[in-house]
Amino acid sequence: MTTPTADQPTPVSTAAPEPVPGYTLRDLLRYMLWLGATGFGGPVALVGFMHRDLVERRKWISETDYKEGLALAQLAPGPLAAQLAIYLGYVGYAVPGATLSGIAFVIPSFLMVVALGWAYVRFGGLPWMQAVFYGVGAAVIGIIANSAYKLTKKTIGTDWLLWAVFLASGAATAITERETVWLFLGAGVLVWLVRAPPRLKHTPKRPAATPFSFSPMALAAAGGAAVTGWPLLGQIGLFFLKAGAFVFGSGLAIVPFLYGGVVKEHGWLTDRQFLDAVAVAMITPGPVVITVGFIGYLIAGLPGACVAALGTFLPCWAFTVLPAPYFRKYGRRPGIAAFVNGVTAAAIGAICGAVIVLGRRSIVDVPTALIAVASLAAIWRFKVREPFVVLACGGIGLLLKAVFT
Repeated sequence: MTTPTADQPTPVSTAAPEPVPGYTLRDLLRYMLWLGATGFGGPVALVGFMHRDLVERRKWISETDYKEGLALAQLAPGPLAAQLAIYLGYVGYAVPGATLSGIAFVIPSFLMVVALGWAYVRFGGLPWMQAVFYGVGAAVIGIIANSAYKLTKKTIGTDWLLWAVFLASGAATAITERETVWLFLGAGVLVWLVRAPPRLKHTPKRPAATPFSFSPMALAAAGGAAVTGWPLLGQIGLFFLKAGAFVFGSGLAIVPFLYGGVVKEHGWLTDRQFLDAVAVAMITPGPVVITVGFIGYLIAGLPGACVAALGTFLPCWAFTVLPAPYFRKYGRRPGIAAFVNGVTAAAIGAICGAVIVLGRRSIVDVPTALIAVASLAAIWRFKVREPFVVLACGGIGLLLKAVFT
């Protein structure tokens, strides 16, 4: 063995060590479980809660990482809040963190909708659901309006270009009641060309493919094959896989696609059952798209619920984990950073536009308008936690329906 001499000093590595997260994976999973169990308001509110809790209060996630995650989640198909949760898990703990964060975020609301599905089948419907939604739907508008305001104030700031993108995206969403990926891409390209126009240089080599393993979530659905026939489960899995892989936009954007498939094409549910499924999504915490678990349960019991949820969330996991290394590696470059800022501004504009869209559907009379204003005041002025506001407004909805019907 050769011993280093004075003329041959011991080589010292100059590679920068990987930064150690200021939180453990257990800490992050505990938070995701809590958010999935108590986070009301759909994707608009949930992405705001993640920014408030993980960026501002705990400071586990940097503002840059959050913006990158929000931009990627908005560009990729699938549920917005779940994709952001997966990306934030990837930031500190790579693929295992992404996978476990996604599962922890989805599991609480999945168990809730399965329990409601069992009660729905056992007792022949849940007539109280619409009464609860009468109050909860209005309260949700106050919750997401508060989240959208804070997210806008923090992210857009006083940048005139980002404000222009934000207003255009918000107006387009409010008018068309749709979110389009081309608008987000166009916003990113616009800010990129204005702030960091490309220069003709030698193109660097493409990075090597990043290895990753597929999620173990498929094991949860496979166990039901002995109980429910594979042909039906295969149809359910294929349909919800398409729903998760090809539907862009957050929150209720997936509802028309689901309606066309489960009611019109396959005839798995009636119109009344589908409307109840949408109501379940709105009165339970976590991602709105978790209604697929309720729909799957009505079609084929617990195996159907597992297959529907797996089919919906597996694509969004893949669409987040696969490009995440490239976002992490190249996201700080001026051109990429400008593109991400443009997409983020358009995404937040779409979120604010969605507040208007959902408000038109949920605020239908004077009582619901008063509930929305009261919920906003309770959260903004008196700092009441969102779950307590939702519970109170759900009780008010039940009371109003009992008195006036």
